[in-house]
Amino acid sequence: MAENGERLQKVMAQAGVASRRGAEKIILEGRVEVNGEIVSKLGTKVQPGDEVKVDGVPIDGSEKKVYYLLNKPRGVVTTASDDKGRQTVVDLLRDVDARVYPVGRLDYDTTGVLIMTNDGELANQLMHPKGRVDKVYTAKVKGIANMADLAPLKKGIMLKGRRTAPAKVAIEQVDHDRKVSFITLTIHEGRNHQVKDMLFKMGYPVEKLRRDRYAFLDLVGLQPGDYRDISHDEVRRLKAGDYRFLRRK
Repeated sequence: MAENGERLQKVMAQAGVASRRGAEKIILEGRVEVNGEIVSKLGTKVQPGDEVKVDGVPIDGSEKKVYYLLNKPRGVVTTASDDKGRQTVVDLLRDVDARVYPVGRLDYDTTGVLIMTNDGELANQLMHPKGRVDKVYTAKVKGIANMADLAPLKKGIMLKGRRTAPAKVAIEQVDHDRKVSFITLTIHEGRNHQVKDMLFKMGYPVEKLRRDRYAFLDLVGLQPGDYRDISHDEVRRLKAGDYRFLRRK
């Protein structure tokens, strides 16, 4: 193919198939055709007018972009599909016809804020490390927490061979009778199981974990499993990189 044109994974992301990273995985799995030929090589470029199909279905780069905020419940996987037949976050958006996917991941047993969209460019922006988007979690942990134990998180700790970025941490509640504590942790990284691993290393195994906020988007008005449209103004702010959380009066 010609060297000019757009990278295939970018075209797929813009069409709402998946994030760029997700699109790369789909390409490597051999699920993409360009002009009738299966393409499984990353870096492939396509031209205007080329026909691109994913799983035999043509993609449309002009698909209307949609944005939803979901309160993910426990026991749901953060993928568009699951080969084990488990319920996915996409299944929860029952009245949404567009082909949406999650921005980032939450563990199977983690609840809370999750953005769902078909806007690959915005998804890529939000997930890129340079974005430094705050994500706020509340963890129920085993043990009586104290700030002396948690203080190293404020400077960053070594975790699986890499140092974490400085985090904000606060103890919200301590239940001496049940010997559990509730800790709020704010990070902007997105490593797998990061919050659980950070708190475990500090001596506090996580029993339950909820993401309360992503940038300025929170759970107000949303019960587990509920979702809402992200407003035009909220989308504008996200695209502009204005992630500030403005407290309600």
